[in-house]
Amino acid sequence: MMSRSYTNLLDLAEGNFAALGPAGGGARRRSGSFGMKRMSRVMTVPGTLSELDGEDESEPAATNSVASDVPSSVSGERLLVVSNQLPILARRRPDGRGWSFSWDDDSLLLQLRDGIPDEMEVLFVGGVRADIPLAEQDEVSQALYDRFRCVAVFLPESLHDRFYHSFCKRQLWPLFHYMLPFASSASTATSSSSSSSSAPPAGNGRFDRGSWEAYVLANKFFFEKVVEVINPEDDYVWVHDYHLMALPTFLRRRFNRLRIGFFLHSPFPSSEIYRTLPVREEILKALLNCDLIGFHTFDYARHFLSCCSRMLGIEYQSKRGYIGLEYFGRTVGIKIMPVGIHMDQLQAVLCLPDRQWRVSELQQQFEGKTVLLGVDDMDIFKGINLKLLAFENMLRTHPKWQGRAVLVQIAKPVRGKGKDLEAIEAEIRESYNRINGEFGRSGYSPVVFIDRDVSSVEKSAYYTIAECVVVTAVRDGMNLTPYEYIVCRQGTPRSESSSEVTGPKKSMLVVSEFIGCSPSLSGAIRVNPWNVEATAEAMNEAISMSDQEKQLRHEKHYRYVSTHDVAYWSKSFIQDLERACKDHFRRTCWGIGLGFGFRVVALDPHFTKLNMDSIVMAYERSESRAIFLDYDGTLVPQTSINKTPSAEVLRIINTLCSDERNIVFIVSGRGRDKLGEWFSSCPKLGIAAEHGYFLRWSRDEEWQTCAQASDFGWMEMAEPVMNLYTESTDGSYIETKESALVWHHQDADPGFGSSQAKEMLDHLESVLANEPVSVKSGQFIVEVKPQGVSKGVIAEKILISMKERGKQADFVLCIGDDRSDEDMFENIADIIKRGMVAPKTPLFACTVGQKPSKAKFYLDDTFEVATMLSALAEATDPEPMTGYTDELATSMSSIDIGGEQSQSRGRPFDGL
Repeated sequence: MMSRSYTNLLDLAEGNFAALGPAGGGARRRSGSFGMKRMSRVMTVPGTLSELDGEDESEPAATNSVASDVPSSVSGERLLVVSNQLPILARRRPDGRGWSFSWDDDSLLLQLRDGIPDEMEVLFVGGVRADIPLAEQDEVSQALYDRFRCVAVFLPESLHDRFYHSFCKRQLWPLFHYMLPFASSASTATSSSSSSSSAPPAGNGRFDRGSWEAYVLANKFFFEKVVEVINPEDDYVWVHDYHLMALPTFLRRRFNRLRIGFFLHSPFPSSEIYRTLPVREEILKALLNCDLIGFHTFDYARHFLSCCSRMLGIEYQSKRGYIGLEYFGRTVGIKIMPVGIHMDQLQAVLCLPDRQWRVSELQQQFEGKTVLLGVDDMDIFKGINLKLLAFENMLRTHPKWQGRAVLVQIAKPVRGKGKDLEAIEAEIRESYNRINGEFGRSGYSPVVFIDRDVSSVEKSAYYTIAECVVVTAVRDGMNLTPYEYIVCRQGTPRSESSSEVTGPKKSMLVVSEFIGCSPSLSGAIRVNPWNVEATAEAMNEAISMSDQEKQLRHEKHYRYVSTHDVAYWSKSFIQDLERACKDHFRRTCWGIGLGFGFRVVALDPHFTKLNMDSIVMAYERSESRAIFLDYDGTLVPQTSINKTPSAEVLRIINTLCSDERNIVFIVSGRGRDKLGEWFSSCPKLGIAAEHGYFLRWSRDEEWQTCAQASDFGWMEMAEPVMNLYTESTDGSYIETKESALVWHHQDADPGFGSSQAKEMLDHLESVLANEPVSVKSGQFIVEVKPQGVSKGVIAEKILISMKERGKQADFVLCIGDDRSDEDMFENIADIIKRGMVAPKTPLFACTVGQKPSKAKFYLDDTFEVATMLSALAEATDPEPMTGYTDELATSMSSIDIGGEQSQSRGRPFDGL
């Protein structure tokens, strides 16, 4: 018999969040509740969610109002900084009674407050870095909130172990540092010895689904704490790092218009690495529920965008320096900004007397020596042993440095242990013992290895006396060691009288090209740490460089580091977050989907569902009607295998065409032969084929061409170019129409196909520059067609022709579902001003599915389109259309399910 908590985790794994109670099914004590609100259900009405999922099912639901979503009465903008750990140090009092708390001045989260406007209050939400007994959690929560404006999140010990050690450190952390699951047991390197024994051994290639469930559940705990204090209409939420990547989905489900930012402080792997994660799409979709996503470097952002393209089919756009992803009507911004250091705090350390005394001591210790310095955490990605091997190689190939060069390596110990970490420590120990044994002599040790915690004062002293800092990490999100070194070498005005800062300020850096700060240090010598010989030569070059060159490079670096500090970083991020959210309350929001498939569709506030009574009333009052209907995705489902129109659809169209007041056209991108065959039983139906290049007003009339160009010699020029790209792009093919050539790449590799499409577009535009054709790209296509051919243009021509025939339209209806139909919606938007229709003509531009569109109305699916057309047909012919309802419902609605239709196509919004 399964326990309640276990069955809830099964619900969670399937994305059924609603099945989970506020604690995810497990019993726990609520600590420090500040107006706790319950989890909301899936959105069913526009705007902010308000229906609450009560713990007691007998409890009445809240009223449908925005006010019910506001747990606090506090007004004014606030920033909620949410992270795995609070920037708080917790210590048990000496007498064992209670706890003492203080700010962690070294925490980046605390330092970012310097860039936040003074009028914006900052609240922190996160875990406490101490094991607080359950009985004391309420008291601690209240104390942290009252004194520090911190909201503590307490996870049950077993959940924290599965969440942090099993998933974050064994799954995400190695993968985000480019380590595949089967590569080794490296993911145990940072795991605590208390890791759950039920977790599968790391490195065996098996994905632990239970740890993923724990990760999601832990994120839900953080969500609940945010809800306790959030003012959804006024607050901003800034989520930090990979521990909380599921949190944005919970927040977006509960508050559709909440302003959410996320910053990833680790690398983001390439798509080939990331795609191995079984929950890859869930995490991507969760992040896309943010408004702004930040990365340290363009490489990390590029990899994320590539993953979105390859796995979700979402392409980014760059406009005026901003990168954005269009996601269900929302633009998710991408921010590239490396974090900086806290200048004031570091300079305060430089002025401490203890630090100046330590500098003098170290100068005496290393007198006459050239000091190279490494400051790293002891973990498998910092490349400490590679640094030692490179230093050894330098001493061997450049013997002049023997007895003169010293490498001081500070290796900060980590709390966790693992087989790989133990192996790395053994390798490092062997390397520095070997180097000291071979090159050392009395009074000289080439390598000084410090494997203990070093205070900020002592570390700054080592920075001050070092001629060069060497960073050989094989992968690191940012790494601020070079920045700290540059500032320490610069010194401060107050310390210029001391001996260690006299003379020109100079510094030198040898940095790995695989760390986040590398792109910003243009004067550093960049190395591939795996190339030991090249790194050795870089070390030699750095310490052999002239003082004048070192000074110039130092000045260049210091200008950047001093102006791009942590305050600049946080200020820039908040400004971009404000810009990304400026239209939040101007748009209508709908939440759809379950679990991690949940997303908010943001639509124009005037975008409404087509009201059946209104259109029938306008139809009955009119005397000259123009009806334009797309075919695929409008009259037949986009994903239907059988594209032939049903007998019921043909019957409806014939009924509409039988009214002399109606001009009905099928406007499609399909060829005229196929459309003519399908609608051969509709003698009075007009057809505009190939987006309007071919036109006929009825079955018995001849086809007309609606473009001036009749010479298709350009096809002989375009086809060889397309063939060239088709041969080199697996999964692509060419569709040859009478008037156009279309290159399809939807079945090709997403990244390569998109790249090839861009290259082909440029190539074709160059080759066909002097030809009367238009070259355009669309969703997975590149199309070449005659100029002046579009659905919008042909709709205009038909309306003009109606006016010339004395039947000026006083009712216009056009329905479509894809990008090509947007031309039609756009063109008819101002046809009244242009005199093509009668004054005060009702215009019904209607798209299929709830999605961003230039149309003012929508219908959910093809079944609703047929139902609406049937209503118009009944208004035309009072005789009821027998047999329609049951048969049409069966044939038309087999795959269309309301607002989920666009998702079922696999191509959100575009319908192409």
